[in-house]
This record gives sequence, structure tokens and C-alpha cells, in this order.
Amino acid sequence: MNPFNHNYFLGYVNEITPQYIKIHFPSSSLLSKFHHEGVNFSGGNVGNFIVIEGEEYGFLARIIKLNLPDSEKKEINENKIKNDQSKFHPSGEAELLLSFDLYKSDKISKTISKYPCIGAKVYSCSDKQISKYVEKFGEQKEEDKNIFAELGELISNNAKCKVSLNALFGRHCAIVGTTGGGKSWTVAKLTEAILDETGNKIILIDATGEYKNLTGNSVSFGENISFHYKNLNNSDFCFLFQEHSPNTVSALCEAIHTLKLIKLKKLDDGVKIGKDSLEVNKQIRENVHLFSDYDFDIKQLPVQLSNECVKIGKQNRYEEDTFKLAYTSHLISRIHLFLNNKAMCSTLGITDENNDENNKDIITKIEEFIKPEDTNQILRISFEKLSYDFSIREIIVDFISSYLLKKSRIDSFKNTPLVLFIDEAHQFLNKRINAEDNTTFSLQNIDLIAKECRKYGLFLCLATQMPRDIPIGTLSQIGTFIVHRLINEQDKKAIENASSSANRNVLLFLPILGEGEALLVGVDFPMPLLIKLGVPNKKPNSNTPKLSRKS
Repeated sequence: MNPFNHNYFLGYVNEITPQYIKIHFPSSSLLSKFHHEGVNFSGGNVGNFIVIEGEEYGFLARIIKLNLPDSEKKEINENKIKNDQSKFHPSGEAELLLSFDLYKSDKISKTISKYPCIGAKVYSCSDKQISKYVEKFGEQKEEDKNIFAELGELISNNAKCKVSLNALFGRHCAIVGTTGGGKSWTVAKLTEAILDETGNKIILIDATGEYKNLTGNSVSFGENISFHYKNLNNSDFCFLFQEHSPNTVSALCEAIHTLKLIKLKKLDDGVKIGKDSLEVNKQIRENVHLFSDYDFDIKQLPVQLSNECVKIGKQNRYEEDTFKLAYTSHLISRIHLFLNNKAMCSTLGITDENNDENNKDIITKIEEFIKPEDTNQILRISFEKLSYDFSIREIIVDFISSYLLKKSRIDSFKNTPLVLFIDEAHQFLNKRINAEDNTTFSLQNIDLIAKECRKYGLFLCLATQMPRDIPIGTLSQIGTFIVHRLINEQDKKAIENASSSANRNVLLFLPILGEGEALLVGVDFPMPLLIKLGVPNKKPNSNTPKLSRKS
């Protein structure tokens, strides 16, 4: 198909800049939609695609602005608009998107190293031609990496948009937009694409329970799953109990070590007063290498913390230290409060032995899920029923992220990449835990996954309302954005700063996007696309409750 047929002619290039060109249209009648030999052409309206003829290359552009000369603006009236003999001479601006070889029009280049000339002819781009450019959007050089999924259609026409899944997720992905823009449907559509086109596995963090129809392979905190405290190390317990002071942290670690020695049957009890400090420390040194494989009776932790409030007295024997007991008392009270909260105990597997069968460990569940012999491709982890007390939701997600980070570092996902979806990501990102001494420490494992795990085969997909919810370090690692309607200028700026190919011109469309419409932009994609996402087969339960009529 010849893209430079005179029947498709629109105008001439009269100004060129690095990012856009200006066009002179000899007549306003050239801008209208038309058909030629059974092919649809969108004409030259705002948002439509055009092609520009060069000496060696052709150029694809999108019209972003139209206007009339000041002298002609005054002549517009209803009679002249309806009169076919009226002549207006509009001009316009178009954003340069990509270049293509004149002799191999399917060979496209993302970087525009050459530009059209002044006087170059501009033509309308047919639906058929633009479909050819987006048919294999983000195509990889390595043939075996080309796995495509149809996500929807271009907003400007009915061109089908097939996207390379490796380009979409290979550098991590973020789905952003105001509430009601269609983020949940996009998450569902992307998970379906992975399930239909690949054999890879998905872990979906479902903050609100709206994806319960998506899969039968689901677990729910607050119902049938826990993150057993045996999986935590000493630093994790500091996060959990919101403790940061060096003195109390030291007492907490000592109490945990003593309880593990009791579990190992190296000590009869945890009472330290009157015991030889050298002998106790020797027991810790000789058995510390076993501590990571042993849990302990966490219900005894408050009592043991009191036992740790000692100092070394005469003949190296422990004596009571009332000062240490005083500054540790707030931690003891907090742990008591924690252990008396049924929701917290259930979440961390602190239950009676008779109930252990009804509360499985999430780490064990994930271990089983990621094994090749498990035929399930998706594991949904719901936080719908989990309490907000003690910042437990974000802490548990951080613990799960820490586990996946450790697995990725030993190449568990190198050959079979795993995609981690986190919905309502603002609940789990940019979170800080406030300690008793007014210090704070950040939950950083999701950020570390974004920074490290692309090369390990652990890919991240975040869905949230505002790009500002995503930490700067994480945002800078996101290679693909699916952006639904955004109004706030700071949010648009965040997308512009984080994505090299998104510029001011295409971001102008964001405030007017409808439900399910989005801007797709990415490092591995040749140009930004405005698309209408297709409806997922299994829709999430994201309907907004409606006001009812007064009876």
C-alpha cells in the first residue's frame, strides 16, 4: 500500500522543531474524514495520525493542534461554513512519533535521527496503515521473545493494538489514573493476557478483594492464611513491634535468642538473675548458627523481655537492672497489646495448636505455587479482611516482597519469570513505621524489587491512583506506563519526568480520557499510544455503589 498517494494529500510542512512540525493545509475541506477504494481515512483532525514524505524516510506523526490565520478567524460564520465554495487555510502542529524506511514501510525506528524537509507533503494515514504499525507494538529483536496480546483498539480509529508482553513487563509496569478510570479492568485484562499467551505465573496482591472472581486459587489474610512469625528475623520483629531504639532493640534480640535456646533445649528456662553471664553468652555463640531454622514461643516474649532486664554483677553473675526494666516497659506493654489482638495473632500464625490446620503459612503456599509441578498460573492474596491496626497490612506485604526478593536473588525466577501485581499500591508504598523514640524507618522491599529484580526475572506491576504515590526510586525504574485519566498537574509531571517518550503534547490528552481509555507509553515502545482497553472476560468487582431513590 502506497502511503503517499495523492488521493490522501492534506498539506505541506512549513516549520520543523525536534519534537513537532507545523503544517499548512491549502483547504479546510482536506481535513474531513473520507473513504478511498474501500479504505477509511481519518483526515486531519486533532488526535489523528498523518504520514510525511521524506527523501529516504517516511515519518508518522499525530496532530495536536489546529488553527486559522487571524485574518480568516473573523470571516467564520454559519453561511460560509455550509458553503462548499468557502476557502479557509488552517495550519496545525503535529507531534513526530517515529520514522520508517520508504522501501520497507514495516521497518520502523523509535529515534527520529532525520527530519522531514520544509515543503514536504503531508498525507492522511489510513486505519489499515496505522494498524500495521501497532499490530506488533514493542516487537523484540529476539524472535523467541515476541509474545503478543491484544489489549484493545486505538481511540482515534478501530486499529487493533497488539502489545509485546516482554516489552510491557520486562522493565516493570505501572497503571495509574483517577478513581473510576478503569485501572481495575486494566489489571484484569493484563493478567488474562499473561494467562492466555504465556506459561508464566502471577502473584496478585488484592488489597480490597475485588478480584475474587478472577481465580479460584486464592488465599485471604484474616480467613485462611497467615505469615507465620517463624519466617521473621530479628530486624523484622523490630518492624513488627515498631521499635528502633538501640537499647530496647538489643533487649528484644536477647529475649528472642534466649527463647530459641529454650526451644533447642540448651536452657531450662529464661530466668537470668543469678546465672553466670559467661556461660549464657557461650551458649548463644555456640548455637547462633541454628537460630534461623528454629522458631520460639512468642507468647513468652513479654515475660522474657522482663528477664532480660539484668546487668552483670559480682562474679560475672546477672543481677536485676531496674533502669533497663523501666525503659523496656513500653515495649513489653506494646507486645502484650499485640498478643491480645486476635486479628494480629491470626495474621502471624500465633494460634492454638488445634487451629493450625485452618491457618496455613503464606510462605509455604507461595513455595508450593512457584514449583513447576503446580499447574496454577495465578495466586491471589487478598487483604480485604485484614485489620489496619499496627500497620500490619503494609508490613505483611513488605515481608512477602522480602521473601520474593530473596528467592529472585538465588535465580528462582531466571528461567520462568514471575509477575507480581500490587493493586491499590498506595496502601503499601512510601510507608514509614513510627517508633516509640519518634524515629521512623521505611518499608523498602518493593522499592528494591523495582531496582534489582528485572535481571532476575521478577517483574513488578503497580496499580494506584496517583503517580505521586510511587516512591521516586521506584518510579524511575518503571519502564511502561498505562495512564488513565489524570487531572492534577503534578501527577502529569511525574509521568513526564519518569518516561522519556511521553512529552507535554501527548499528556494534554490525559484530562479528557474516558472510562477504559488510557495512554500506553514505554521505553521499549516506538511511540505513545492512546488506546481503549478491551473488556476483560472476568470483570473485577469495582462498581461504585449508587444512591437510591427515596421511597
